[in-house]
Amino acid sequence: MTVTVDINVLLDVFQKREPHHVASAQVVSMVAAGTLDGVCPAHGLTTLYYLVRKHGSRPDAEAAMDRVLGHFQIGNLDAAGWQEARRLSLPDFEDAAVAAVAKATESAFIITRNVGDFARSPVPAIMPTDFLSQFAF
Repeated sequence: MTVTVDINVLLDVFQKREPHHVASAQVVSMVAAGTLDGVCPAHGLTTLYYLVRKHGSRPDAEAAMDRVLGHFQIGNLDAAGWQEARRLSLPDFEDAAVAAVAKATESAFIITRNVGDFARSPVPAIMPTDFLSQFAF
């Protein structure tokens, strides 16, 4: 199964944000183990690096990049994909871009802690805890 993982889930892991760290880390571990195909939206990589470095260190940020780049597909949008993101009826453009990546990569779900932000997404959103309770392999 392919899933698109929102940056908030990755930040939970790399910044050890409680109480979300455990469930988010389990999702990332499933991707790293190859039991789940994970997609990271390309536009989130720079934000991930910036925030991990800001709240940690440069080696922390580089380790996060190595882990994501080593285990996740990177979901890029071309001009048509960005136009599709603009047409989606999501209140936040960044969330619309995540939804467009999920659609383009034929993801079954967007794993996020902001499920409500994706109410009108063409790909359903699910919390890490709910995903694990329904689809733990």
